[in-house]
Amino acid sequence: MKIIKLNAIDSTNSFLKDLVLNSNEENYTTVTTNNQTKGRGQQKATWLSEPFKNLTFSTFIRFKNFNIKHKKYLNFAVSLAIFDVLSEKKIPKLSIKWPNDILSANKKICGILIENTFIGSTIKNSIIGIGLNVNQELFPKSLPNTTSLKLETSIDFDLDNLLQEVLKNIQEKIYCLELEEFLYLEKRYLDVLYKKNIPTMFKDSQDKIFMGKIIGISNLGNLLIELEDESIHEFGLKEISFL
Repeated sequence: MKIIKLNAIDSTNSFLKDLVLNSNEENYTTVTTNNQTKGRGQQKATWLSEPFKNLTFSTFIRFKNFNIKHKKYLNFAVSLAIFDVLSEKKIPKLSIKWPNDILSANKKICGILIENTFIGSTIKNSIIGIGLNVNQELFPKSLPNTTSLKLETSIDFDLDNLLQEVLKNIQEKIYCLELEEFLYLEKRYLDVLYKKNIPTMFKDSQDKIFMGKIIGISNLGNLLIELEDESIHEFGLKEISFL
């Protein structure tokens, strides 16, 4: 596995995208940095990370024949890879907040950004960007619901060792994809999905507030929510937020 270590870069996802565009990089080529100055998250959000304290990296995955209709299982696989590593570290009250934030209790500890390249009806390759809060202890006031491995365990973690563990777990879960163990991945993901089957307040894209409960994930990877009248509605990433 090829690992490229950079002292500072604006975005590991952007760097890796440019790299694979102009060269034939091996599978699981990974770019990691001590200081990511313009990290990107879901919906054009920024990922703030204190230099030399956390894991900020992106890894390249090439697929042989992975159909677009199975795209949601890629999200399940990557999310569970991180979840399982943190479980081994005894991080308390772990859950996956749809689509792929990792929480400890109600506090975010890891964010994931998946960017895919398509050919016809298949996903040719993916760049998986991960920001994992590791040894950082102070966070901006603008991020009140944020935590780290050190805050949860009082342990200083070796970033290089932790990176190797995460990458190994990602490879194992991607192998599950290649074996088409889709039911296994979905069951495990739903078992740890944040607020599943719990009445929760949501806000839609029109700022309408409503009560519902998450009951699953649609074939398109959208959130399935049962409303108070027992009807089931499907919501995409930009269509709903937790209140």
